[in-house]
Parts: sequence; C-alpha cells; structure tokens
Amino acid sequence: MTKFTITPLPDPSGSSRDPLTEVLRSGARRLIEQAVEAELAALLASHADDKTEDGRSRLVRHGYLPEREVMTGIGPVPVKVPRVRDRAAGTEKVRFTSSILPPYLRKAKSVEELLPWLYLKGISSGDFQEALAALLGPNAAGLSSTTISRLKAAWWDEYDRWQRRDLGARRIVYIWADGVYFQPRMAEEKQCVLVVIGADEWGRKEVLGLTDGYRESTQSWRELLIDLKRRGLTRAPELAIGDGALGFWAALREVFGSTREQRCWVHKTGNVLNAMPKSVQPKAKGHLHDIRAGPRPRLTPTPPSTSSSRPTA
Repeated sequence: MTKFTITPLPDPSGSSRDPLTEVLRSGARRLIEQAVEAELAALLASHADDKTEDGRSRLVRHGYLPEREVMTGIGPVPVKVPRVRDRAAGTEKVRFTSSILPPYLRKAKSVEELLPWLYLKGISSGDFQEALAALLGPNAAGLSSTTISRLKAAWWDEYDRWQRRDLGARRIVYIWADGVYFQPRMAEEKQCVLVVIGADEWGRKEVLGLTDGYRESTQSWRELLIDLKRRGLTRAPELAIGDGALGFWAALREVFGSTREQRCWVHKTGNVLNAMPKSVQPKAKGHLHDIRAGPRPRLTPTPPSTSSSRPTA
C-alpha cells in the first residue's frame, strides 16, 4: 500500500479570497499613508515658527479629505489624504498638496514596477527614495531628504515593534516556510530572506516572522523558529509545509519535534517537471494539477456501523 503523505488543508472560514493579495494590499495602503504623513510632517515642521497674532500655531492639521481608491497592480487600494488649516488672516493660504497622491490621481504610474520596489526595496533595505520614484518618477517634488528620513524612521520603528510582538494570544495550527532569494544591485551574491507564515484554527493567516539567512541553513532556520517560540509560539503547530530544503526540516525537528511535515505542492511539482523532457511537461503539469485537485483518500478508517452489532432482544 502506497503511503499517503499529503495532508488536506480545508479553509475553515470558507472564504475564496486570496489572503496573500489582501496582505499585500493592506501593506501598500499603510506604506502610502506613511509616505503622505511624512510629507505632511515636513510641511508642518517648515512652518513650526509661524504664529498667528494671538500666539497660536499658524498651520495645524484639519482632518482628512474624503477617502478614494487608487488602482494598482494588486487591485484598488483605498487612501486618505490629510488636510491642514492656515489660521493666518490676510495672507495667501498655505495648503497641503501631496505629490504622492495628487488630487485627481486614480491610477498608480508604473504599476508593474511599483510593488516589487515597495516590498523589496522598502522592507529589505528601507530605501524608500527609489521605491517611491517608481510610483512618482525620479523628479517627484515630495521626495525631499526630510520626507525620506521621516519615512525611514517611522518604518523602522514599526518593523521593530512587529518583530517583537507577542504571538501567544492565538493558536497557530499550520505554518508555511520558504526562503525568498533576490539579488540587489551591486551585490555579488543573492541574499535570502527566511519567511514563516502561520494560520490559526479559523484559517486566518499572517506572517509570523522573517529574517535574513545564509542559504537557508539549519542554523538560520533554528534561530528564526526559536525566536517565534520565545515570543509566544510555545505550542507546536500541527503541520508545517515547505519545500525540500533540508535546513528548515532539521531545525523544525529540533524546535517543534511533534509537528507533522508536508512537502509544498508547488515546489514538488516544479521538481518533478524539471526532471522530465520539456516536450511532455505541459501534459504532465496538467495531470499533477488534477491529482492535487482530486478527492483525498481517507486518512483514518471509517468506524463500523453500530446497528449491525446491536444484540437482539
């Protein structure tokens, strides 16, 4: 009898939405808001010494403009632009106009280039100047050194808090692990970011942790998993999904020895196809997808019916 090693993962919420797209859209919204807030902070700082006749600050925040959506490569992203009030009388009013979100902007420029820059440049190195230039163009007026400095500081504080957040409030049932490789310009070797995504018993997913690693080594994965455990993930997940990288599995058995293991279908499909002639790969890929989408064998035997064994009177 062939051993069946694929564990089915039903979605307890019944939702058909792509959770990764939702995470990216939420991250894009926060990043755009931070950039606009940094622009506003720079404007308020430049008028910090301006006072009205009664000694109050001339320029103050004044709520937000109505929310609108900007179309990006991952769909519409809702955004809000803050407003300011100029209390000075008899002079030309100072207004806040964001160069990142102009009043009538409805579609991001260079959409295809925006997200890779925002997430690779933004999250990995904090270099927002090049990331925002992909959206606004290289000569965007809002990309002043003050704006970029404020944006970097705000992002680093948020990232540091996120890395130290408590994970003990939720029961993480499944985890997905993978190493993401990219090669920044001027770098001789590719860098690797280790990522662990978790899902609780309700099917809600979130990124639990990420860190830079050396070629997905056991030591790098061990440090990441130990950090998750230290922050509250004390109960071992029921199932871990990942590719064939030996470093992760060795570290998992050390830190969460009772967690079951499952190979990632996407990685395994790629491994199988790479070992086959290119002429048969399209047909084989279809068959593999049919296998993955087909009915799952029962993992436990069906209990016998109690009616047939009931004693007669």
